Amino acid sequence: MARLIHTMIRVANLDASIAFYRNAFDLDEKHRLDFPSFTLVYLANDESPAEIELTFNKNQSEPYEHGTAYGHVAFSVEDLEATHAALQASGILPTDLKQIEQNGHVARFFFVTDPDGYKIEVLQRGGHY
Repeated sequence: MARLIHTMIRVANLDASIAFYRNAFDLDEKHRLDFPSFTLVYLANDESPAEIELTFNKNQSEPYEHGTAYGHVAFSVEDLEATHAALQASGILPTDLKQIEQNGHVARFFFVTDPDGYKIEVLQRGGHY
């Protein structure tokens, strides 16, 4: 069987991105590979073995375009309201809390945007999440 190990996003400012994911989701740098033209930084925490790979291309001067195919990365948290409040207090601007329901299954969530404009969904842990 296959196992999801990481998802990669390209970033314009490596330090700002590392700080964002550390502050917002308690992700720590687990591994770094530095090459002449790019650096790879892998972030994770003890909640999941999956990592986010930040790719910093050293010669990239223009902001990255996300196109129409990218949707979002998602995190689940134990306390959605507390996480929402903590992000606001840290200067990260989450969207309003939302809820959707289908066949008795409820998903409660909000979104934040990282320094490179990537959308991140934050869901209340439970059920499928």
